[in-house]
Amino acid sequence: MVLDQGHLFSRSTQAIFFNYKEKPVQRMLDFDYVCGRQTPSVACIVQPGSTGGFHKLFFGQHEIAINIYGSIEEAARKHPRADVFINYASFRSATESSMEALKQPSIRTVAIIAEGVPERDTKQLIAFARSHNKVIIGPATVGGVQAGAFKIGDTAGTLDNIIACKLHRPGSVGFVSKSGGMSNEMYNVLSRATDGLFEGIAIGGDTFPGSTLSDHCLRFQSIPQVKMIVILGELGGRDEYGVVEALKCGAITKPVVSWVSGTCAKLFKSEVQFGHAGARSGAEAESAQAKNAALKDAGAVVPESFEGLEEVIRSTYQMLVVQGVIVPAEEVPVPPIPMDLASAVAQGMVRVPTHLVSTICDDRGEEPTYNGVSMSELIEGDYGIGDVISLLWFKRKLPKYATKFMEMCIMMCADHGPCVSGAHNSIVTARAGKDIVSCLVSGLLTIGPRFGGAIDDAARLFKAACDKGQEPAAFVEELKKKGVRVSGIGHRIKSKDNRDKRVELMQNYAKENFPSTRYLSYAVAVEEYTLQKSSNLVLNVDGCIGALFLDLLSSSGCFTEKEATQIVEIGYLNALFVVARSIGLVGHALDQKRLAQPLYRHPWEDVLYME
Repeated sequence: MVLDQGHLFSRSTQAIFFNYKEKPVQRMLDFDYVCGRQTPSVACIVQPGSTGGFHKLFFGQHEIAINIYGSIEEAARKHPRADVFINYASFRSATESSMEALKQPSIRTVAIIAEGVPERDTKQLIAFARSHNKVIIGPATVGGVQAGAFKIGDTAGTLDNIIACKLHRPGSVGFVSKSGGMSNEMYNVLSRATDGLFEGIAIGGDTFPGSTLSDHCLRFQSIPQVKMIVILGELGGRDEYGVVEALKCGAITKPVVSWVSGTCAKLFKSEVQFGHAGARSGAEAESAQAKNAALKDAGAVVPESFEGLEEVIRSTYQMLVVQGVIVPAEEVPVPPIPMDLASAVAQGMVRVPTHLVSTICDDRGEEPTYNGVSMSELIEGDYGIGDVISLLWFKRKLPKYATKFMEMCIMMCADHGPCVSGAHNSIVTARAGKDIVSCLVSGLLTIGPRFGGAIDDAARLFKAACDKGQEPAAFVEELKKKGVRVSGIGHRIKSKDNRDKRVELMQNYAKENFPSTRYLSYAVAVEEYTLQKSSNLVLNVDGCIGALFLDLLSSSGCFTEKEATQIVEIGYLNALFVVARSIGLVGHALDQKRLAQPLYRHPWEDVLYME
């Protein structure tokens, strides 16, 4: 059996971790780092049902990626050197996954963490493992640790406790217990009373553990680095009698210090079930007193009570040091482990700048707010979509005529018909069977200087020329010499004798409500000059909106000159067109989906191929 071969673990041992748990895996990697291992002890992770990928974790200061596999067989095949299987499956699936792991030729040791595994299933696992020369630790175990080499999952607790217990380097004591929690306590005791632990195993508290106290004591007997053995048993079962027999027949010759807990059970009038499934005393031989007496008679050092355990461990260790059997282990420096950012922040040890800043909304309170205005106020007050835009875009409440104007722009720009490029793209995308978001995006991506993106350019051109007092004719001719179109001027259908009604409506509204329409007047003067060149060079919707937005920014009293310039440069005005056109593009997509027609060939899709 593997148990007869001594070592289960070494500094090169790697494990397959089943059913990913971030903290236990990271604790294993942190232990590796403080021990000075060169390679991580976790070879890979098996996540049932996964299609692959990786998890990002830390190995000291460096971030590493650990592969994920969907099956145990694939993981074992890809990582043949990983001979330990750490099973964090629930008790419902622990048997199946453990058996599959035991059947892999490369797996030598299986640690089953789950509690509540049926006894019949455990017996089947034990029988298979023993017949195939393999080891089971558990079920209901926290695992085990070889100091300075390898640890299983959450064994020994936090990194601070591991360092305090000197588990980052090997000592001289082999320790075995049923209880994982008491194991952690005993590691602390051993660090005070001796030069520390060499290897510790918690076999688990179930009635039928996969490996026994005597199994591991016999292993410790064959490990040269283990100079003394410490056992912490408990009432119930007859496991400790295996150690008694091994001591009597001379199979174990190294000093053994032991204590069987549960002596208080005698104080109860009826049988008592303690924490573990196996911790209940039926027959007298299974009582803590009987097992302590038997171990003492066999030659083990047994204190009078648990309180005396540390002292007898210390005296036994010191005797071995005096005899020259033990040369106390030297202390080694421990490399510092960087603290996780979340932990450091929680402890107030670092200040971390935020990556994103929001100055327009806040959703941390009882209800979301837009620039300080709550949802309740927006819904119950006299607010519209223009007011929401003013709060989220401009971060202020604008006059009602200004928000009404923005709503007019959205209404008038929502759709320009099915033949413009954006609508056409949305229609084709819908007929291709794509979702609504894809249809919308396909249309929005066509917005630019030749389709809806001229508002910003028109505003920039009109503002620069008007602010410096340039005559409309000179403005137009200067752009002509540069080969630049006058943004906001020109229409394929509308002309001098067929005006765009939308432009007329916006102009009338602005003249009645805006404090000033200086930029609109300039745009109209430019139109008068361009109409002399061609009847279709009229002020279009984009140009009208651009000029009127300049008037709104300059005459409302809500913006400084610097703010107005920034708004124009950033692209606020085209953003208004995007909001408006989204409504129309979604409408076209929904319309086509209702018709449920497949793709068809448009007349303008005919292609002339040049040879």
